[in-house]
Amino acid sequence: MVNQIYKVEVLVVGGGTGGTAAAIQAARRGAKTILVSEFSWLGGMLTSAGVSAPDGNELVAFQTGLWGAFLQELRHRQPGGLDNSWVSFFSYDPRIGAKIFADWVHELPNLHWIYGQVPLEVYRQGNSITGVRFADFTITAKIILDGTELGDLLALAEIPYRWGWELQSEWGEPSAPVTFNSLTKQYPVQAPTWVVIMQDFGEAVAPEIPVAPNYNPSLFAGAWDGYGAETFLNYGRLPGGLLMINWPICGNDYGVGVERLIESDLTKCEFLQESRWHSQNFAHFIQNQLGHRYGLAEQLFPHAPTAFALHPYYRESRRLVGQSYIKEQDILPVPEGRVADIFNDAIAIGNYANDHHYPGIDFPLQPKSIRWGGRWTGTPFTIPYSCLIPTATDGFLVCEKNISVSHIANGGTRLQPVVMGIGQAAGMAAAMCVELNCQPRDLPVKALQTALLQDNRSPAAIIPLFNLPPNRSDWLHWQLYYLNNPQAYPASGDCPCPSEDRYDYSAIDKVSINESDCFKGIFHRLDNQDYQLAVTAPVEKQGQFWQLVTLRSHIDEQLQACPHEQLITVWGRQNHVGNWLLVEKLDVG
Repeated sequence: MVNQIYKVEVLVVGGGTGGTAAAIQAARRGAKTILVSEFSWLGGMLTSAGVSAPDGNELVAFQTGLWGAFLQELRHRQPGGLDNSWVSFFSYDPRIGAKIFADWVHELPNLHWIYGQVPLEVYRQGNSITGVRFADFTITAKIILDGTELGDLLALAEIPYRWGWELQSEWGEPSAPVTFNSLTKQYPVQAPTWVVIMQDFGEAVAPEIPVAPNYNPSLFAGAWDGYGAETFLNYGRLPGGLLMINWPICGNDYGVGVERLIESDLTKCEFLQESRWHSQNFAHFIQNQLGHRYGLAEQLFPHAPTAFALHPYYRESRRLVGQSYIKEQDILPVPEGRVADIFNDAIAIGNYANDHHYPGIDFPLQPKSIRWGGRWTGTPFTIPYSCLIPTATDGFLVCEKNISVSHIANGGTRLQPVVMGIGQAAGMAAAMCVELNCQPRDLPVKALQTALLQDNRSPAAIIPLFNLPPNRSDWLHWQLYYLNNPQAYPASGDCPCPSEDRYDYSAIDKVSINESDCFKGIFHRLDNQDYQLAVTAPVEKQGQFWQLVTLRSHIDEQLQACPHEQLITVWGRQNHVGNWLLVEKLDVG
């Protein structure tokens, strides 16, 4: 393909979570699409970066679109299920995630995937982006999407972007600093993590993990204090005895000179080498402290050494200066409510807590967590279409962490399911721009929203409602209703729920229940949204105590209404490392 020129309708550069979703959705809509990725695995944070215990959009009502389809595929393909860690409800072998994305791409004859290439130059005609040059070829396209991990096309195309903090005086964000300070200088963006996967060999047989340059054990001292070694290891436990090491407390977050990531190719390589050394040294420290039962995973990622992810888990990118921006207030709950205000041009949803990583520093943030389903979750919020569009550049969209968002709000919008939703919406928008022969800024947003809601493969929710799971017969009705009447969106996050639909189980739900275990016991209400089951049956579980949690709204309602010390029967899946029962069905008596 040396020096060849390819012409296509949609070009997606970057095979991360958002870029992969964008390419798949654009091609499913019918656009002739090329996806160019740096690495041989697609999926970014969910796979090649090794974060196969994702956060956010965990409630059943938010498991829609390509994110919901990905979870369904994982449930079908992952031996032993997804209940393996305590940091996530969905912990899986990253090889299985990568295979899912590869299969989805290969089933589409109008989607061509090229890997092992990075963008070198962006071509423009006037204010329009028209093509991208790679080492061996050039691709021109009607619509080009930046799905790179660090917003590389923004820099190459000289499209205005942000990098670093905004002060409180700019947008009035409650958690933003009043003045630039030592923190904003030391960490202009959040620290990445080079994930390493360790393995529990069951006995002390693991090969020695060698020390890398810059080893300083004091950096890791106290990493699991307050948790205990076993709880620390179970944080990111994966199937097959694998252990995802992505630990923020005296762990393998690395932010020393993080600005080097965008200064030059040379400084980026220096930072990446140091980041990987840091994770290797943390793995060595773990083995040295906890024993040779724990070593580096074998034959995992498609390079040597195979225990290290293909690239770091980047939490922040260059951020587009877009037609609109997301600020901290847009992801916080409305007064006396459980949800954020919705954008009129919403195209994706998220709900994770605002989570920032600055090694060695505890940075306070305005709270956005709520108790729901017997556990903590986050305030739902929406992503506007206009934050994907540059202010003055045509033929171009962003579809990763590089959206138009403040540094503070990025802590909530950067999560894997949110970025996957952004990617799906961007891919749909790109394909529709081709169909309508229009620019992204001129695409009728209502048409885009309707297309996402009515997609024939993976319909995606764009209005977050706790009690509107995708199997509800009136799902589309309420999505469209609040889309067309945003002033009626309830602060509770609950839509009217007819009793006949409240406990209706779809075929998917029934499969989940059949795969669950049945338990009887005494219900204990420990506190608000804090429940426990004292097990009386089966006999082999008698006398055990399990926390009760759920991802289903009608079970959440039943748990809230259940009397203290009531005899109940639950069907659910045990998470032994989290010591909870994930309740799928509940009967009183």
